[in-house]
Amino acid sequence: MGSFFCDVLSGEHEVAVYDVKPERLKFTFNCQRFTSLDEIKAFEPQLLINAATVKYTLQAFESVLPYLPKTCIISDIASVKTGLPEFYAQCGHPFASSHPMFGPTFASLSNLANENAVIITEGDHLGRIFFRDLYNRLGLHIEEYSFEKHDETIAYSLSIPFASTLAFASVMKHQDAPGTTFKRHMAIAQGLMSEDDYLVSEILFNPNSPKQLSRIIEQMQRLKEIVEARDCKAMKAYLSEVRANLK
Repeated sequence: MGSFFCDVLSGEHEVAVYDVKPERLKFTFNCQRFTSLDEIKAFEPQLLINAATVKYTLQAFESVLPYLPKTCIISDIASVKTGLPEFYAQCGHPFASSHPMFGPTFASLSNLANENAVIITEGDHLGRIFFRDLYNRLGLHIEEYSFEKHDETIAYSLSIPFASTLAFASVMKHQDAPGTTFKRHMAIAQGLMSEDDYLVSEILFNPNSPKQLSRIIEQMQRLKEIVEARDCKAMKAYLSEVRANLK
């Protein structure tokens, strides 16, 4: 995602990229590539986008803050906001937080017309305007949530599919002649398993996740009882409810 933001911003802005592992900068173009924090200080950025993985987001902020101008807006694009409100409250910098709800695992970064982004309502006005303009140019659908609302939404929109996919994959057997539905589920499971373990864990460790997991368990138990009873009337009613949820 750091390379993605570099690509989309470098056409209209002066962009520099820093990574603690310089070899990762090999395929970044139209930007300055920094290998030391002192170079960041000399660059005097107006905006910092922290694209470190969730595990290292706060650590990355703490390492670079001493080298930033006090007026620099610091921002994150993390899918999990745990600890960030507290950090921003004491960091001494204006901030903007957003969540582009797509990534290289499933989304086509060259065609984002059906993708979404969340901008956190707390934070610097100019920072929020910057990301709104950027996401509008990318054709994204934008929602504005507070930090609290964001975490609640992520528990629903990510924890449920993550948990459902893990349940599917945990009982998986090799299929010599898989059907289309099976192959689609398998592709989703393989995509999820290619994600960083810490990211998957942190999304599921969201304080709002247990409530969502309980909903899944309740519905699976209900479905199990219908299947065991071979209750056609109850199954029809159940399927009608599910179709209504999908509208």
